Order: sequence, then structure tokens, then C-alpha cells
Amino acid sequence: MGRSPSAFLKGAELASGLGAIFLGVGLGLLAPGGLHAIGWPLLLVGVGVHGAGMTLKHRLERRDGPTAWWENGLYWACWVGLAALLAWIGWRWATGGSSGGA
Repeated sequence: MGRSPSAFLKGAELASGLGAIFLGVGLGLLAPGGLHAIGWPLLLVGVGVHGAGMTLKHRLERRDGPTAWWENGLYWACWVGLAALLAWIGWRWATGGSSGGA
């Protein structure tokens, strides 16, 4: 009845990957153009889904034993990058700089 840990791990990898896709598409749509308006929502969805999937995957992998130093480093580096991205989004929103045109 229950799902195996490897099934959960695959689901976490899928969520992390989908979040990264939304993140990339959101960033791409922020460039000037007709689809600019949906760039911000896609970017925020991407940050959330990627962060959740990445965290779940990291937790599941730690159940199998200690992770390598570089895996932990990459995990935290990704979180630093996501935090910086969220700070930039907040700054853009607070200063009214959400438009992509010059």
C-alpha cells in the first residue's frame, strides 16, 4: 500500500526538476515581450516547487546515510541562490520595477 522510498525520491527529483523548469521559463518570460505578465507568477511558482522538491530529495537521501560534503555544499548554494532571487524579486516589487521595458 505504501510507496517505496525510491518512489518518493523520484517524485522529489521530478518536483525539483519541474520547479527548475518553471524558474527558467519565468526568467525567460521577464524579457520584454507579449508574455511578460506571466513571467513573475511562473518565476515564483518555480522557486517554490524547486525549493520543495530539492528539500524533500535532500531529506530522503540523508535517510540512506551521510551525504558527501559537496552534495551539502551544492544544496546550500542553491538555497543561497534562491534566497538572492527572492530578495531581488522583493526589491523589484517594492520599487515598482516589475516592467521589462526601458
